[in-house]
Amino acid sequence: MRVVATAGHVDHGKSTLVRALTGMEPDRWAEERRRGMTIDLGFAWTTLPGADEPVAFVDVPGHERFVTQMLAGVGPVPATMFVVAADSGWMPQSTEHLDALDALGVRDGLLVVTRSDLADPELARDEALEHLGESSLGRLPAVCVSGATGSGLDDLRSALSALVGGLPAPDVDADVRLWVDRAFTVRGAGTVVTGTLGAGTIRVGDELALGSRTVSVRGLQALGESVDPVRAVARVALNLRGVGLDEVGRGDALTTPGRWLRGDVIDVRVGPPRGRGEPVDLPRQVMLHVGSAAVAARVRPLSRSDAPDSDETRTVRLTLREPLPLRPGDHALLRDPGAHRVLGGVTVLDVRPPALRRRGAAKARAGELAAADGAPDAVAELARRRLMRRDDLVALGASIPDGVPGVAGWVVDPGWLPSLADRLVAAVARHTEEQPLDAGLPAKAAAQALDLPEPRLLDLVLAEPGASSLVAAGGRIRPREAGGLPDAVRSAVATVRSDLAADPFGAPEAHRLAELGLRTRELGAAVKAGALLRVGDGIYLAPDAPDAAVARLADLPSPFTLSEARQALGTTRRVAVPLLEYLARQGRARRDDEGRHALR
Repeated sequence: MRVVATAGHVDHGKSTLVRALTGMEPDRWAEERRRGMTIDLGFAWTTLPGADEPVAFVDVPGHERFVTQMLAGVGPVPATMFVVAADSGWMPQSTEHLDALDALGVRDGLLVVTRSDLADPELARDEALEHLGESSLGRLPAVCVSGATGSGLDDLRSALSALVGGLPAPDVDADVRLWVDRAFTVRGAGTVVTGTLGAGTIRVGDELALGSRTVSVRGLQALGESVDPVRAVARVALNLRGVGLDEVGRGDALTTPGRWLRGDVIDVRVGPPRGRGEPVDLPRQVMLHVGSAAVAARVRPLSRSDAPDSDETRTVRLTLREPLPLRPGDHALLRDPGAHRVLGGVTVLDVRPPALRRRGAAKARAGELAAADGAPDAVAELARRRLMRRDDLVALGASIPDGVPGVAGWVVDPGWLPSLADRLVAAVARHTEEQPLDAGLPAKAAAQALDLPEPRLLDLVLAEPGASSLVAAGGRIRPREAGGLPDAVRSAVATVRSDLAADPFGAPEAHRLAELGLRTRELGAAVKAGALLRVGDGIYLAPDAPDAAVARLADLPSPFTLSEARQALGTTRRVAVPLLEYLARQGRARRDDEGRHALR
């Protein structure tokens, strides 16, 4: 299926033309037929001669009071049938419709001069072609017809076939974003929404995101027939399970869950309106039109309004009244509803922009975005943001190339890692100087020092050549060659180890440790560094003491008493009791009910 929006004129000529082409009545309301004026969106479809698939029409209102409805209809549609009446010619509403199409970047279309039975159509055709030629549509093919007499309709059908046949093939595997243009209830079925599916595929049973909730597709229709699946491009009606009519309406979007970022602050580039070579001064409050949505927005320019004409002068930040599912590269338009004018087309550049807190941040931000074209680019996004959640990067529409470093659901700009390695080395050195007795900088503190949201990202930093002097162990990061102890503590521990070499189980008493400057913190650091072994409260031995004790105790008859063990070890009860308890905790010895000991 292909979808075309009919735009351009205020009177009943468009609807008459669509009716003549399709045999269907696009005006759904009795008031529309009574007044001869399209008030809301109308829908019809037909199969063109020689075409493999039908073409659907979205008939949009032409009157200036219904511009919001018109934009809701043309926003998601890739091509237009621009209608001008021969007896009226170009009208103010024609200009506003063309300004909107130009701002949205619509490039495919067909000019139709209708009511040709009432006046010579050539003057209206030539005038319209001149206006169209100054827009994104360019020089369009033109057909003169009469919906009342049927004159020229065969030529129109042929021209439409050529138009839809030349449209780009849709991406049926793309993530779904269906902008809702109608919502109503059907007895026995519940809530139904309609929209133009521009990309992707929807199936019965699919889960789709509606704002912050997930909804299920109960049924699908296209062109009045039940279908499953429905593939872009198509006019589609979705029967939603468990959704009330008051919970969904025009301007909402149904999206593939987890694949779109909803944002209420976006950075955009605003192009000049049609016919203007430079940007216009934007009011502080505007309406952003994208898809079928119309959302009030507050404008913050990102550079001085008197700056020389450049990309920077057209870059602004929009704060939206409500969040929308957008991606870089999306096209939209800004409109001043009070002045009834289109202010310019919008290209979305960033849907998760950084906060602007410091003086000069807005101008710097404009410089960052000067070269951005809105096309999703994972490498460029990472280079700009340095660190992103993998799912968020995918939700921007970017394809992550192989080899991008990542861990724990995060991806990192590889060009940022050398700088992080230098910062980590400096942070560990600073911690070692300030806390010489610590066994290293805790991983959580290291991540905070580098502004990393996840300590496991440190693995990527430690793999950098610039961090080769560091080692991670026990949840801490320390210098690889430092041994973890300051010189004074290392010297005191060496004295204790020398004494223990002569008397392996002669644990130094508290006064001796104090004389050497080994207090609680120093002793704890020595134990963490593996230089001493704490076997009990106040009892410190060499790390190999348990093995040496087992070797001596093995010569005793089993079981043996505490006194026999003390004599075999050549030590006192003060040391023998905690040492045997330590061996029991290790599973290398046991104590029976009579208080005797045995090796396992």
